[in-house]
Amino acid sequence: MQTLKDGALTLKGSVIAIGAFDGVHKGHQAVIRQAVEKSLFHQVPSVVYTFDPPPRHFFKGAQILTPIQEKVSRIYKLGVDYVIVASFDEWYATRPPEDFISELSKLNPIEVSIGSDFRFGKSRKGDVELLKKYFQINVTLPVYCNGGELISSTRIRQLISEGDYQQSYALLGW
Repeated sequence: MQTLKDGALTLKGSVIAIGAFDGVHKGHQAVIRQAVEKSLFHQVPSVVYTFDPPPRHFFKGAQILTPIQEKVSRIYKLGVDYVIVASFDEWYATRPPEDFISELSKLNPIEVSIGSDFRFGKSRKGDVELLKKYFQINVTLPVYCNGGELISSTRIRQLISEGDYQQSYALLGW
């Protein structure tokens, strides 16, 4: 298990899960578990590529659900081999999508797992369709709670702001 800064890892093959993963809630866990399962199948390392702070915090000041050390710890508990933490700052936010694709290429991904709403690069110009031009992409379907509502970091933040800690903890799944 190694936690690295972006650009500090080169692999001969990998399966990568990408996302902000703030809270590492049940939906995030599904994306990460899919990558771990595929990496075992392909017999290559699993990698989680995440951001600190989460982009939503950087752009909109959204509450951070999980401090970076706790987030990385939760990710490793899901069986991941490597975690790459990109420092999400002004410079990173202005990078073109092609820079991100170039960075991912150093990991030689056999497959990349993402959520359906994943966007990247300056002005969120990169999307699932752009990634598909370069990599085999697995889009993890959204995860819903027993009540039928989408599990998301935004929803968990809302529940916390309303004081509904029991429901927010249930959606986090920890």
